[in-house]
Amino acid sequence: MPIPDVPEVTVILPCRNEADSIAAVIDAVPAGFATLVVDNGSTDATAARALRAGAAVVTEPRPGYGHAVHAGVLAARSPIVCTLDGDGSMDPGELAPLIEAVRSGADLAVGRRRAQAGSWPWHARAGSLLIARRLRSRFGVAVHDIGPMRAARRENLLDLGVRDRNSGYPVELLVRAGRAGWTVREFDVTYSRRTAGRSKVSGSLTGSVRATRDFLRCAR
Repeated sequence: MPIPDVPEVTVILPCRNEADSIAAVIDAVPAGFATLVVDNGSTDATAARALRAGAAVVTEPRPGYGHAVHAGVLAARSPIVCTLDGDGSMDPGELAPLIEAVRSGADLAVGRRRAQAGSWPWHARAGSLLIARRLRSRFGVAVHDIGPMRAARRENLLDLGVRDRNSGYPVELLVRAGRAGWTVREFDVTYSRRTAGRSKVSGSLTGSVRATRDFLRCAR
């Protein structure tokens, strides 16, 4: 569904079965920003609760983080778009410095997770650190995490042409940003335990290994 009055910023929340978390995340989005939930094949009440909380909702039935994010970027109309997980692990209020960096000329601003106790399993953290090191050494992108919080100008993001539609999306985005000579800025953000449910990626060793495999494929 289209967003009626186009604000400067749209916060995109890609979600799959986050019914118990999504309303609180939407409530925490700063005033004046549009909130767009992408329901990525949920079997619970994620979409209904997001609508009741005041967000616009689009449906992307094809599974995959990249599918969900891309659908949200296409549906948004704001000049600046942000992404954030809908599981309550990150505070939308911490988007402020990322958005200000984009306003001030950065092409891409990303969050470096500072984990609270019990929020980030060792296997997920190890995979992210491995890929971030490769991005720094091979592509010249000065990041230390592959996190879900980011901000960029919508048209530039679409023009970058990221093709991965699964877990590799954020890595391909950074690889293409490095090759395009983008200015990328990284900011510390708080990473807490998700407020409900279990992560589809970091919630298991298998999920983390699968995601790291996708990351490595995109960072070749």
